[in-house]
Amino acid sequence: MFVLVILLSYFAILYTYSYFHSSKNSNETFFRGNRNSRWYLVAFGMIGASLSGITFVSVPGMVMWSDMTYLQTCLGYILGYFIVAFVLLPIFYRHNLTTIYSFLKIRLGETSYKTGALFFLISKLIGAAARFYVVCLILDRFVFKELNIPFFVTVPFLMTLIWLYTRNGGIRTLVHTDVIQTFFMLLSLGVILYGVLEVLDFSLADAYKEVISSGHSRIFEFSDIKSPQNFFKQFISGAFIVVVMTGLDQDMMQKNLTCKTLHEAKKDMCTYAFAFAPVNLLFMVLGILLICAFNTKGIAIPEKFDNLLIDVISNGTLGMNAKIFFIIGIVSAAFSSADSSLTALTTTYCVDIKEKSSDVRLRKNTHALMAILFAFAVLIFNYFNSTSLIDAIFILCGYTYGPLLGLFSFAILGRRTVMDKATPYIAMLSPVACFLISQLTLKMFGYKFGYELLLLNGALTFAGLYAFSSEKKCVSLEN
Repeated sequence: MFVLVILLSYFAILYTYSYFHSSKNSNETFFRGNRNSRWYLVAFGMIGASLSGITFVSVPGMVMWSDMTYLQTCLGYILGYFIVAFVLLPIFYRHNLTTIYSFLKIRLGETSYKTGALFFLISKLIGAAARFYVVCLILDRFVFKELNIPFFVTVPFLMTLIWLYTRNGGIRTLVHTDVIQTFFMLLSLGVILYGVLEVLDFSLADAYKEVISSGHSRIFEFSDIKSPQNFFKQFISGAFIVVVMTGLDQDMMQKNLTCKTLHEAKKDMCTYAFAFAPVNLLFMVLGILLICAFNTKGIAIPEKFDNLLIDVISNGTLGMNAKIFFIIGIVSAAFSSADSSLTALTTTYCVDIKEKSSDVRLRKNTHALMAILFAFAVLIFNYFNSTSLIDAIFILCGYTYGPLLGLFSFAILGRRTVMDKATPYIAMLSPVACFLISQLTLKMFGYKFGYELLLLNGALTFAGLYAFSSEKKCVSLEN
């Protein structure tokens, strides 16, 4: 009951804060935040928005099987954020876009525009719901099960909380609530780290020595080109992951487009670029220290590495404070990710699919409908109750971002006019071809694709668009 009170108090803070930042119930406020957000608030809030609840529990456990090599990908992210800042943001600001997919209409045509928006809607709804499902399971285990509240009540309850504080202010609300959520997420990480140090009776110097001397402290992998942890594969893939899953994702870009000027948006993106890697480094340091704590206390390390942090919290090793802040951290990361997804889905449907950016009633109804669909998808995942299903969904969503990369690359780099009606077929066939190629190379050469599948997928889409295009030049980027 005490933890539930903490959860409701946390929501009350978000709701109160959002109430005073969403007085104007207009679509301009909801979709664009009136284009007056402070860049440093957006940059700080983006940390929480990028780290979902799954990241909160998975990154510490990741060191068990890949050491700290994920940091290579995080370094690639920095390059990706600079590409977004100096290539994509200028284009989006030049055309004064509400949604980034509107650019596809300007460059490629109506069908390509709708195709990009639909790919985003489907992949974001399913992927965000799958991530939220995993967090709901954790909250069900630590909070609601003790109160005998069934899962089919927990999910609508949590979605209702998110809907309540986003329904009026939309993106303007999220710019401010993300600051709160990021603060509590980082505070939770700090409290948990402090709890582990207390259990180990370590000073900061002792912790540093333990991490450096650990067999899991390996960061760089240059020797095995076939390894998914190879530096070049991770670094380059990390850059393109950011370009696609941030720069070409309405969810992640909508907050950045609320800055007053392009110059401030660039500052926001570059500042955030250098903050993301250190935060993930702290999560990986936590993972190494947790392994040390398990070994010191003689506790068996869980077979499922994602349970590394969850188990040490649930067995009480770190104490009640760590448990409370773990819940707060999970909720902060989950809400920050789910609320922005919900808002982006509403924006894309109203602006891109229905093309009614000024219809307030449509926006309100769509926002409620998306919240219902979100909760329904989570309950569907729980009905099948299959980890392999969730893994397959994440893989599927990864494939659907490849066509977006190809579409935007062709629109930005190309000068040819595409056969617009062919775009949906190209976008659907590219992921299928990508999957077949990955299976063939694994069987014939033993090469297993990692994150670079995204590049292959985008390249196939680009090639398909080129094949169904003419030399007639389309509208220049300066227009």
